[in-house]
Formats: sequence, structure tokens, C-alpha cells
Amino acid sequence: MNPGKLLVRTMWQSVLWLGFMAVLLFGPAGDWGWPQGWAFIAIFALGTVFMVAWLLPRDPALLASRMGSPIQKGQALWDRIFMGFVVVGWCVWLVAMALDAGRWHRGQMPVWLEVVGGLMMIAGFAAIMPVFAVNSYAAPVVRVQDERAQRVIDTGPYAIVRHPMYAVASLYVFGMPLLLGSWYGLIGSVLLMVGIGWRAVKEEQTLRSGLAGYADYMARVRYRLIPYVW
Repeated sequence: MNPGKLLVRTMWQSVLWLGFMAVLLFGPAGDWGWPQGWAFIAIFALGTVFMVAWLLPRDPALLASRMGSPIQKGQALWDRIFMGFVVVGWCVWLVAMALDAGRWHRGQMPVWLEVVGGLMMIAGFAAIMPVFAVNSYAAPVVRVQDERAQRVIDTGPYAIVRHPMYAVASLYVFGMPLLLGSWYGLIGSVLLMVGIGWRAVKEEQTLRSGLAGYADYMARVRYRLIPYVW
């Protein structure tokens, strides 16, 4: 895709997505001045701008892939179902956290924990860049990208764990409810990480059967998300 067209498409998608998340947060919260909600949107907006500015000149194919639909041709059926649940679950999770912290105020979270949550999200955007730097096949869906001659990536963070992107995702997943000030949101964090762990196992089955050399890579790199743990 032409870089100019890719940039326009990416920015429009990002603006629409940010606007949609804002509605999911501020509508249920009942307060368009909710500072934690604006901090959340600001971090996502700045992180998206940084990611686009970094990827567009370096790997436009990966940027186009990252901005693609969560349901794609050639995607494993189980992953289509999983991503459908993730999209719905993400929306429900945002609404629940907005109700909990923004409207009902069921449990006050210390300001320092909210700051930690924001820093975790910022760290997540920064930590994903080394993953993108070595893996041009980091698509949002599970499939073997034969059209791009996909190969096994075993350098950079992939030399430490098999799913560094999922490991980085934990920073967002737990940072979000902390920043928003929702104790109940942490329940969603745990459920989402369980789902991510399940997906990691299923993804390995797909890659082991369809990507040459992946079984050997699994033998060399023993851990999925956390070194010496799992």
C-alpha cells in the first residue's frame, strides 16, 4: 500500500477507535471531565502516534498488518472465535471499569497506584518496539503468512521467551484498571491474561504444524511468557 494512503487509513482508524473508547468510558462514567479517563485516552493516543511514526518508514507491511481486521482470511477458526470474544470482552471491560471507578466509586484507589498504572501502559508501548524491530510477521491474528514467506524469529526478545508480545501485553492489561482506579477491573485483567495464555498454547500448535523450524525453536526457547516460570 502507498505510504501516504497507509498513513491516512491508519490515522482515521486510530481516531475512530479512540473516539469509540472515549464513548465507552465517559458515557458510563457520566463525567466527561473524568481525569483518569482522559489520561487513559491520552496515553493510547500518544502511544499510537509513536508506533505509527516508528513503523511507517521502517516496516509499512507490519503497520498495515497491525491495523488489519481481527478477523482475516486464512486465520484459524478457533482464533476467529477467540478474537470475537476479545473484542466484545474489551468493550464490556471498559464499560465496567468506567461504572466502577467513574460513576459508582466503589473503592478508592491510591493516586500512586493510578500513576503506576499509567507508567505501566507507557512502558508497554515502549517495550513493544523491540518486538516489532525483529518480527515483521507480528500480525494481530494467528495464521502462517505464506504470502510473506514467514520464517521463525529467534532473535531479540524472542531469544528470551516465545511470546514477548503477550508478555508486554500484561503491562497494558494490569496497568489499565490501575490507571482508571478500578479494583474490580483487575478481575478482568486476570481473565484476559488467562485467555492470552490459552491463545499462546494454541498459537504454538498452529505454528509447529505449519511453520518450518518452529518445533526446534520451541526446544531452544523453553518459556512462553516469563523466564524460568512459564
